[in-house]
Amino acid sequence: MSDNTITLLTEDASASLPGQASGEDLWFAAPELERATGWKLTADGFCRGSLCIPIPRGREVEFTRADGHVNFAALARHRGQALVHDDDGSVWALDASTAVRSATRTLLQAPDFTLPDLNGHLHSLHEHRGKKVLLASWASW
Repeated sequence: MSDNTITLLTEDASASLPGQASGEDLWFAAPELERATGWKLTADGFCRGSLCIPIPRGREVEFTRADGHVNFAALARHRGQALVHDDDGSVWALDASTAVRSATRTLLQAPDFTLPDLNGHLHSLHEHRGKKVLLASWASW
């Protein structure tokens, strides 16, 4: 399996890095994953700052390979995060963590986003805080 350039979209960043998409699994060399996301493979599991997510015993092959690659999709699934991809597996988008989603629901406040109008002018939701907003969307598919 050879590395291809994968675009990874997260809550706060995007990165293009060499990786291997295989079905619903997404493999990166451990140093590349750390550079792109901050998640580092340690003896305690996957760690980012003081947060460490242990790899479940007996399931190590789902998360790591002998060649030094780690399965970011397995980590996302283990954390309860959706990780979706386009048809050819070249672009992957990571959903917010369950803690962030729960906090957003508790606040009953939509997350901020920015979209263009028909004339290309950008509008952000935060510009309308405190006002009623109707967002109509449409897609051809």
